[in-house]
Amino acid sequence: MTVCHHCAMIQSVARRLVIHGRVQGVFFRDSLREEAVRQGVAGWARNCEDGTVEALLQGDADAVSRVERFCEQGPPRAEVVRVEASGTQPQDLTGFEIR
Repeated sequence: MTVCHHCAMIQSVARRLVIHGRVQGVFFRDSLREEAVRQGVAGWARNCEDGTVEALLQGDADAVSRVERFCEQGPPRAEVVRVEASGTQPQDLTGFEIR
């Protein structure tokens, strides 16, 4: 039996993040999108009314971890206080969008 390498790569994890701190108006979502694309991670990011940024990351576990670590720092003008992260069910996502 042969294993399809493409199918093996599809084994992905999904993480939902809520990023607290000064994370709106500091190019957080755009920087997050750039990092996610660089790491090959799909998903989305959006500003929430309470001042947080919510994001869904999906892809290879190591790549998702790298993007999650990026979110703990954020871009230069951001001041991340904390990141709430939880596992979630992978969806049929491609690309990374800002909502």
